[in-house]
Amino acid sequence: MAEAQIILSHSRDSGIVAIASGEQYPWAHTALAESGFRRDDDGVYHLPPDGNQTTVVDLVKCAKRHRTSVHTSSRRFIGDAARDLARQLPGQWTTSVEIYSHPAWQEDLVPWIWDSGELGRALQSERIPYAATLTDTVHGTTLLFVDRPGRQLDYLVGAFAPEGLEEGYGDPHAPRSIVLPPFAGRAARAVADRYLPSYEQAVHARRTSAIAAVLGGIHSEHDTWQAMVASGRWSDATPLSAAALGAATEEFLDHSWRRFLTVVDHAPTLIDRCRPASSPWPDDAATLSRLADAVTDAETLLDEVVHGGPVPSQERNARAWPAIETWLTDGETFLRQARVSAPHRRPALPVSAPARPLTAARPTHLSH
Repeated sequence: MAEAQIILSHSRDSGIVAIASGEQYPWAHTALAESGFRRDDDGVYHLPPDGNQTTVVDLVKCAKRHRTSVHTSSRRFIGDAARDLARQLPGQWTTSVEIYSHPAWQEDLVPWIWDSGELGRALQSERIPYAATLTDTVHGTTLLFVDRPGRQLDYLVGAFAPEGLEEGYGDPHAPRSIVLPPFAGRAARAVADRYLPSYEQAVHARRTSAIAAVLGGIHSEHDTWQAMVASGRWSDATPLSAAALGAATEEFLDHSWRRFLTVVDHAPTLIDRCRPASSPWPDDAATLSRLADAVTDAETLLDEVVHGGPVPSQERNARAWPAIETWLTDGETFLRQARVSAPHRRPALPVSAPARPLTAARPTHLSH
């Protein structure tokens, strides 16, 4: 493969569009600029309104001078396909095009994709110079939408790790990306009926797991701290002075507070989904209420720390500990409720949704 390539495709609104790719992609940028193409905010190059076929021919000649090959895609512009899909999904979605001109940019993307299926594998083994993102403006879900490597028609869709649970690579809770057909209506039904419910269940499981891990870590440190207090010694049996015990206590409380912020971030959504009355443990309702109140108290403290005046660490730790202690005491009740509380499904799309094609006629291949 050439060190610099220009990939041409057709956009419904913009006509011919171009994307630069390769380790020497600046060569492609130069050829495009010299040929009259203009780059938009997403990094996609467009012909000016008065551009014509002669401009494309000139581009091929100019690109050759800059050691850049020119190819035409067998698909329509990825941005158009993403917008057509977004319009058919339930809710409000925004779209954007992402360009990974240098292979390293694609490699940088890998840790942030939350996927246990084909998309995650493709990002590691196939060259994907561009993609589109679809973002749910209400839920915050961000999907990655790409041409399926090695296929002429299909697409792949997966997701970025949810906010607060970044770097999802290798996560056992990650959802599996799915293959989408080349029709917006059918693709939207697949996303709404299959992928998004699976994604939301995976988010629920990951949040629950994150809280369980945090509570387990605080429990372990609490046991260690209690053993030090009871023995008056460090873990290596060295005598523990009063000053050292005070410092160790503050360190434990400080670590506990920082870890507990994961609970503050994720517990409210999970508690809202819990329905103890319809669970095997209906008497858990009162405990869940106490846990919710404890999170509210911690949220109030966090807001003061972030937006109010300075809060000394000792004061912060003293105020935070009752909430943390409540969760250490009753956290298992929350976890068993969360594990049996399925996320709410989004509304399914009607079967009659129009099947709008995502693909266009294949243009001829140019290689120079």
